[in-house]
Amino acid sequence: MPPDPSRRRDSPAAYNGRMQANSEKQTRLSGIGWRDDLPAAAAWASLSGMRLARVVEQHRSGYRVDNGESEFAVQSPAAWIRAGFPAQDRAAVGDWVALAADEDLIVHCLPRFSVLKRAAAGEHYKQQLIATNVDVVLIVSGLDRDFNPRRLERYLVLTRGSGAQPVFVLTKADQAGLELAQAATDLLQHLADTGAAVIAVNAKDSTTRDQLQPWLHAGKTAVLVGSSGAGKSTLTNTLLGEARQRTANVRETDSRGRHTTTHRSLLRLDSGACLIDTPGMRELKLTGEESLDRSGFDVIESLATQCRFRDCQHEREPGCAVQAGLDSGDIDAGAWANYRKLQAELAHAADVLLARQREDRGLPRGNSHKPARRRRDEKFRP
Repeated sequence: MPPDPSRRRDSPAAYNGRMQANSEKQTRLSGIGWRDDLPAAAAWASLSGMRLARVVEQHRSGYRVDNGESEFAVQSPAAWIRAGFPAQDRAAVGDWVALAADEDLIVHCLPRFSVLKRAAAGEHYKQQLIATNVDVVLIVSGLDRDFNPRRLERYLVLTRGSGAQPVFVLTKADQAGLELAQAATDLLQHLADTGAAVIAVNAKDSTTRDQLQPWLHAGKTAVLVGSSGAGKSTLTNTLLGEARQRTANVRETDSRGRHTTTHRSLLRLDSGACLIDTPGMRELKLTGEESLDRSGFDVIESLATQCRFRDCQHEREPGCAVQAGLDSGDIDAGAWANYRKLQAELAHAADVLLARQREDRGLPRGNSHKPARRRRDEKFRP
């Protein structure tokens, strides 16, 4: 078929210029975590006439985004601010969004590959997004009164539910000393056995950047989580190479700090990675979508399959392998108590979540805790 003379073909110079512009744009976007293998990339390829950006801050009045060249404020769609709109469907820090071509307005929130979230505090069930599209969760704990293996197990459950890789960062190793730092690391061996990394650092020392480099290379996004006073802001400043985040001293009585970080923000690192800093979290409620698999309870769950009775409650039943493990020391009593607590909390949260989903679909909420009503004569049946 002969070429259509009405179609203009780029000159070699114009073609090369366009290709160079696309390459430069790709480089700028990669600096804020864009990769061609992201689910967002496939969705973005199907859109046209819009601008691509990443959410770097979230505020009550709107968002700040980065398009690879600059940061600027944008507004959210009107539907997002209406009462009853699911919080998990709004954009969060780390999200890739499509903006309108002619105004600073979010049109679409692009698909995510990971979501770190928790159930919000309060009586009513709501999910609160902590960060999205993160490859690594840096779980920060101070080697002081902040150190609590049971709380770190809870963090691991939430992290496993997100799909991101967990890394425990034990700060203040310089204050604790080598012996105490090693003892704390040993106490978290059951978490390391699940594939999580455990590292003790001095958050003020520049060598910490080298220790965390395996998880902070170009194209990766990490989020910092932990209690107030754990050293997240100090660690952030060290990774940035400058004192950008405000820090404060902790209370001597409980090693807790004040909320020096008041909102979540995505920051660029010299390594090419992105780091999301978050305020300290006092409460870590499960959403009901998590699992206790690979969360430090593998020994418990393995022994539970070896009990004499299939429906063993692991209390006083004969032949209970779990109770035998507690007696022998193979199972830590604190870990067992936390496992039962998380198990009950997860089951309750899953029931509440299911009821909410049924309600959203216009179905009766139901109540899985109450057995179905039985006929009067049913108990006499053989």
